[in-house]
Amino acid sequence: MQCPKDKKVDLVDRQLVKQLAAHHCSECDGVWLGGADYADWQQQQPPAENLSTLIDQALEMDCARSPFDSRAALCPECNAYLARAKVSVKTPFYVERCPNCKGIWCDRGEWETLQTLGLHTVIDHMFSNDWQTRTREREQLAQERRATIDKLGPALAAQIFELAEILEKHPNGDFGVAYLMRRCDK
Repeated sequence: MQCPKDKKVDLVDRQLVKQLAAHHCSECDGVWLGGADYADWQQQQPPAENLSTLIDQALEMDCARSPFDSRAALCPECNAYLARAKVSVKTPFYVERCPNCKGIWCDRGEWETLQTLGLHTVIDHMFSNDWQTRTREREQLAQERRATIDKLGPALAAQIFELAEILEKHPNGDFGVAYLMRRCDK
């Protein structure tokens, strides 16, 4: 079986964690998890606690990006294109999975990052509509914040963000927003 990112290198067997066999690339340092192997291992793991919180943490984390993360890849087992799921918005990185055999590819350091965050047992959730919708919402919010800072400057933008949080929590916050809109509409 050859590395999906460096197609000239054969993957070698490796024990990733207890009772989870993997295949390792000595060149790019990525790992391939067979779909059936991962599913069997995953069933033996305790359920993830508060998946929603884990998702929020993952979307806001900073991590080192692999130089191979942007390369398209084919499944080393069945030759299908690997689907990508964005794990983080702040420092984007992607986990890849085969839509046919459900095998998983992690570039250098990604498995360890997932392990640290407690997400290594719920990789399938990263490919769900809920995860991807949250990712797009976070990206949109981040773009909106950057645009606000660019247009208003950092000091005024910080005040706007603070006021937005206050109004969002206030039972009559919509009245405050309407007031501001009327004042700024002139």
